[in-house]
Amino acid sequence: MTALAIARCAHEAGLPPGVLNIVTASRSRAIGDELLSNPLVRKGGFTGSTDVGKGLMEQAAKQIKRISFELGGNAPLIVFDDADFEKALEGAVAMKFLRVGGQSCICANRIFVQETIADRFIPAFVERTKALRVGPGFEPGMQVGP
Repeated sequence: MTALAIARCAHEAGLPPGVLNIVTASRSRAIGDELLSNPLVRKGGFTGSTDVGKGLMEQAAKQIKRISFELGGNAPLIVFDDADFEKALEGAVAMKFLRVGGQSCICANRIFVQETIADRFIPAFVERTKALRVGPGFEPGMQVGP
């Protein structure tokens, strides 16, 4: 959903239609083949697994098509100053540490915080993180385990 949100922001900021396009599909191979073989498409980007990225790079190389990748689960979490501060803080800690200890492809690897709230958000995030109870999962009250 991050890519769709970024596209919406770009559109609202005045980026002309057709300059940035986000394509989602259930038949991704057919769409990928078309985008990579069509000479009208001059650049592409892909977010997903490294294995799929390798295949796309191989296809793009045939036309020396420029491509950009975000591979291997580098999911960003973006916090804007109009967010519900407590919910954003709680969500950031949960996304990074409490959902399988950060060992999931959708756990946030990067957290972007709008500059206007960074001085407040970052220390609060650090304090919440320090307060997590880490230990064997069978002990009462533990939040993060091995």
